[in-house]
Amino acid sequence: MANIISRRNAPPSQLAGRQSEWDPFERMRELMRWDPFQELSSRWFGGEPQSFMPSFDVREEKDAFVFQADLPGIPEENIDISLTGNRLSISGKREEEQVSSEAGPYYCRERSYGSFSRTFTLPEGADADRIEARMRDGVLSLRVPKAAEAQPKRIAVQGSGGELRGKT
Repeated sequence: MANIISRRNAPPSQLAGRQSEWDPFERMRELMRWDPFQELSSRWFGGEPQSFMPSFDVREEKDAFVFQADLPGIPEENIDISLTGNRLSISGKREEEQVSSEAGPYYCRERSYGSFSRTFTLPEGADADRIEARMRDGVLSLRVPKAAEAQPKRIAVQGSGGELRGKT
């Protein structure tokens, strides 16, 4: 019983390294990445498990919507971007490296490979005809401009003397 360590009595220096263990947001991210059908699909249907799923950042700027994803190791020709109606689809594939028989055994394999596909619904006011895509240093950036009528406009207020106040 003397070997049991109570966290309440542990010095703060020991607790500092353990904070990431109890981060509820990290646990939720792990659960969201977990796919219970991944193993079943590869065993039953002989397919390749979809183990590679890049995370996307999506933000709104004043004049556009911006999508960014880290896609290291994926050549541009393996990325497909399509638009159907207001649905933006991004898919791609990262090939597994072929290892020669002379190479030693792996001690750890954490990198993931396979195909991925993500679909986003664009909001009203997105100008689908002017979408720009760029790949730089393994980061895919998509810029979806807003239509002119969807961008915010400033309305001038007219004073009682008939003059305009404010900027247009």
